[in-house]
Amino acid sequence: MHFFSYKEDELYAEDVPVRLLAEKYGTPLYIYSYKTLLRHFNAYNNAYKDFPHIVCYALKANSNGAVLRLLAKNGGGADIVSGGELFRAMKAGIPAEKIVYAGVGKKEEEIRSALMAKILMFNVESADELREIDRIAGKMRTKAPVALRINPDIDAKTHPYISTGMREHKFGISIDDALENYRLASRLKHIRVVGIQKHIGSQITKTSPFVDALKRILVLLDELNREKFDIKYLDIGGGLGITYVNEKPPVPADVAKKLLPLLKGRDITLIMEPGRSIVGNAGILVTKALYLKKSSGKEFVIVDAGMNDLMRPSLYEAYHHIIPIARKKRNMIMADIVGPICESGDFLAKGRKIAKVNKGEYLSVMSAGAYGMSMSSNYNSRPSVAEVMVNGKTHSLIRKRGTYEELISNENIPGYLR
Repeated sequence: MHFFSYKEDELYAEDVPVRLLAEKYGTPLYIYSYKTLLRHFNAYNNAYKDFPHIVCYALKANSNGAVLRLLAKNGGGADIVSGGELFRAMKAGIPAEKIVYAGVGKKEEEIRSALMAKILMFNVESADELREIDRIAGKMRTKAPVALRINPDIDAKTHPYISTGMREHKFGISIDDALENYRLASRLKHIRVVGIQKHIGSQITKTSPFVDALKRILVLLDELNREKFDIKYLDIGGGLGITYVNEKPPVPADVAKKLLPLLKGRDITLIMEPGRSIVGNAGILVTKALYLKKSSGKEFVIVDAGMNDLMRPSLYEAYHHIIPIARKKRNMIMADIVGPICESGDFLAKGRKIAKVNKGEYLSVMSAGAYGMSMSSNYNSRPSVAEVMVNGKTHSLIRKRGTYEELISNENIPGYLR
């Protein structure tokens, strides 16, 4: 559930008209609901309240500092995949002891930074990475806490680009090779094995993949216990889906009801890494209709938000519900809703049946809080869009709109071109 709804035929973000925000801050504009973010985060804490756990929010979904600060203030941790995300998490006040570091391509300077910060653990994705962390930790005269990311070969039944838990994917260590890699870790002088991790994909809309993956991991955990490994943390990853169109995904409590009985009696701390399910439906992207166009019998609504602002439709052909912020009786049309980017793949919706749009009107792209701003770019030299957080009747600018000067601020003209 989210807090974006019509009141007297006008779309509101909590208690603020979206029209007011668009007029004040301009478009394209990301708007986030504080109450929705908090509700979704608390849904995880409440679902697992009777079992030791840490909710490590996946920064890749949305890394705005205000979002991170909200979660930090309410006890949240962080799932990071880069040195930049480590920097963001710690700047927002997320304690290092609640940070887990995943990703297949950690660089030396990133590993050093994480060791200096004393994060909870690295989720290691290969034997080569394991040896590299050992080497760097040795040079720093410390021991690196690690879990191995195990690929359980479970089909998450989601889009192939966001599925990560099968043999053919680049992520993790095959479950068939897991024990061998744990034994390697135990022999490395500067590695301290503390956990086991798995993550099978994103936008998962059934409980069964979570259950099947955990069952396979628990068999491995029992083998590790028999070999006297001291596994303190079981990281079950994230991936719970949200409703974009007609999906009916389980809520955290539904998943917990299936998983917790499997963990009964185990002396272990559970780590989960939700991202989309916390922030996805907590955000919208507001855009303005610039032009209406008909060509060879086809209708286009040309808006000021492009694929550089919201990549998901162009990248995955993902569906986002698009609605006018003013609700009234309208004729329905079939149209492509497209942006200003110089690419045929620049669209927010194709062949969409939508209420007829008027030039100059504001539209809201729903469920845009996850993988919207975090995947955005400055393609076509377009400045980054602004972001706003609404809390009740209060609204705050949490990222200023980019400027043309910022586009070139890191560039340098060599002397021979002056």
